[in-house]
Amino acid sequence: MIYNFNAGPSILPREVFQQASAAVLNFNDTGLSILELGHRTPEFTAVMEEARGLVKELMLLDDEHEVLFLHGGASTQFMQVPMNLLDGKESASYTDTDVWGHKAIAEAKLFGKVEVVCSSREKNYCYIPKDFAVPNDSKYLHITTNNTIYGTQWQAIPHTSNSLVADMSSDIFSRVLDFNKFDLIYAGAQKNMGPAGVNLVVVNKNVLGKVKRAIPTIMDYRNHVKEKSMLNTPPVFAVYVCMLTLRWLKALGGIPAIEKLNVAKARLLYNEIDRNSLFVGTVEVEDRSLMNVCFVMHDPSLEPAFMQYAKSLGIVGIAGHRTTGGFRASIYNAMPASSVQVLVGAMQKFEEMN
Repeated sequence: MIYNFNAGPSILPREVFQQASAAVLNFNDTGLSILELGHRTPEFTAVMEEARGLVKELMLLDDEHEVLFLHGGASTQFMQVPMNLLDGKESASYTDTDVWGHKAIAEAKLFGKVEVVCSSREKNYCYIPKDFAVPNDSKYLHITTNNTIYGTQWQAIPHTSNSLVADMSSDIFSRVLDFNKFDLIYAGAQKNMGPAGVNLVVVNKNVLGKVKRAIPTIMDYRNHVKEKSMLNTPPVFAVYVCMLTLRWLKALGGIPAIEKLNVAKARLLYNEIDRNSLFVGTVEVEDRSLMNVCFVMHDPSLEPAFMQYAKSLGIVGIAGHRTTGGFRASIYNAMPASSVQVLVGAMQKFEEMN
């Protein structure tokens, strides 16, 4: 058996894989593959509307918020957000708490002024800054809620009178939040929601149409809102798998239910890291991510041996990001607690052996 801790594209529920694979051969007894289904047919229009509706239902969104499924990963949103929200003479506030936030800052500077209100880069992104101020005249504050590479997470969402924008790519649907307090949320699907190739955007309609610049048709959120994510051919299969995953999450009990499971899984693994004499966590305890658990060994020379031992047990995807080294176990929504227990057992056994 394989235990997949990859950071993304990542594990999805087994039943979603089964349903999606069946649809590749015959979608809903139409005799057509989901891969060849016309995107404007009633059959796929129903898929898109159910997917959008499930997002609204699970996130408890109000009528002011629209749900979009767009092409491109979260990196496309690094430019699309400021293109739609920031005029050249205006400023936006950004938090530099991870690689992705740092990249978002660079893109935003192409469209207006950027104020970096806090940063943890000087300590290799091992914590979330707590004490910072957001200028009143900022159009919006941008945060990355979870740091996939370094394993930190905003446990408390900053309070601000400005518009709030969040990249939730690696912790979307993983915990209860007041999603209506965000004016724009974006997330690549390939962590908690579906396969790579589609991007979720949740946007408050009231923040759109305020910039004076001309926006290319395909980049203007308003056009996608008007066309209900069907402005151009959507990534049909990716949207379908997202719909199946959202169905699975709803049947499980929604976000409150999955949050309890995620907290238990994370506690199990962090407790072992803190107990085990061979391992040590790499981020501040109060900022630890529920989704991406990063750790190293006190003796780095043992790391290759542990990696090989874990692989012999079917544990894959635990190598740390190329910029950090060490280990990273990504325990997204679909990761069962039993798989986390296998990893914990491997750590315990390796300690006995060394």
